[in-house]
Amino acid sequence: MSTDQELFAAGLAIYQKIVRENLMFHREVYGKLHEILVREAPKHFRFLDVACGTASSSAAALIGTDIGRYIGIDISTQSLDVAKQALAMLSCPVELRCQNFADAIGQWSEPVDVVWVGMSLHHLPSAEKLPFMQRIRAILPRNGLFLIWEPTLLEDEDRAAWLDRFTAIRTEWSALTDEEFAAVDTHIRAADYPESKADWAALGNSAGFGRMEELYMMASRMGRVYKYN
Repeated sequence: MSTDQELFAAGLAIYQKIVRENLMFHREVYGKLHEILVREAPKHFRFLDVACGTASSSAAALIGTDIGRYIGIDISTQSLDVAKQALAMLSCPVELRCQNFADAIGQWSEPVDVVWVGMSLHHLPSAEKLPFMQRIRAILPRNGLFLIWEPTLLEDEDRAAWLDRFTAIRTEWSALTDEEFAAVDTHIRAADYPESKADWAALGNSAGFGRMEELYMMASRMGRVYKYN
């Protein structure tokens, strides 16, 4: 029987292959994040990377920006060990915290200027997304930025149809073995709770954000990047 460490290592290897092969369009998503940070983030901004994982894509996006401090939160010590190396390229202070991201935000009291959530908020059921976003609104200054990259239902699509649409992507993910794709598909069916664009907007409005803007849609139409302010 595989140990938890072996199972995690296998999952991390699959994720790193997905990023390397750009199967989820990490290059385009984090390129867009870089553009927004250069254009709109305040000087010496404090960047909170929620559920940062290995932080490799975030680190690349932050190069060339006026970042003053980086804080990353993730529940995986193994991912944070990788993140520490990836973030060494930044010239600002870096802090990594091992904690459940929802618990961390629920207790947060430190000032930040930009909050980024990359493919993680959808793990919360719909009823838990609003309190999380309300806490984000409370900790951001008036000119702060809240940016998310999350799975998004098409108009009139439900979760079951979205899940089946992901399964149909198999032919486009030829870089993964059948076993690797099955592992991803199983994880998504167990843990992903996407919202429609209208629902993502309504959540932001209910949380106190005045406006939501769609910045990018993945070519697969499985997810989108949104900006709230």
